[in-house]
Amino acid sequence: MGQELECRMKYQRRSFAGKAYLETDHILFRGSERVKISLKDLTSVSAKGGVLTLEFEGGPAVLQLGAAAEKWAQKILHPATRADKLGIKVGLAVRTEGEFDAEFLAELKGTEGAKGKADLLFYLAPDGDALGRISKLAKELKPAGALWVVYPKGVAAIREVEVIERGRAAGLKDVKVASFSVTHTALKFVIPVADR
Repeated sequence: MGQELECRMKYQRRSFAGKAYLETDHILFRGSERVKISLKDLTSVSAKGGVLTLEFEGGPAVLQLGAAAEKWAQKILHPATRADKLGIKVGLAVRTEGEFDAEFLAELKGTEGAKGKADLLFYLAPDGDALGRISKLAKELKPAGALWVVYPKGVAAIREVEVIERGRAAGLKDVKVASFSVTHTALKFVIPVADR
């Protein structure tokens, strides 16, 4: 989710000033104390009067977020799906290259299997050697289309900097990174507006 705010937190009968970060699977508070709260451990989430209250074993934690409290509560209670984060919508021409798992392929239901140019093209790159295909795949995008390069997290066989360099060498612009799964990251490339 990637939200962050300066705030005060009340936790275990103490009050701290610091910064709260709303991430995909946890909330992290950094100040004089560091507190990490896993979203899966929350038993109750409420927002009222600019205050976000998080109930969990060892809690509660109360964050004074002001106008953002309600927004954070909604994001925690109704998180964006992977399909939402990746821009997958019914009616788009979507194609995959590589061996994606059945769960991801099911999320593509309702999208057209792109025969020609694609609105979204997902490429599963297992290692750095596979990045050579990016140039070819870039030519298969519609002008406002996007290429998502999906690659393993934290392995020596492929690094983010290599993915970015190959995408840029193909004339693309890197615009977003998303957690694809526990084991994979996705990096989004688009054709620069001036080249469309």
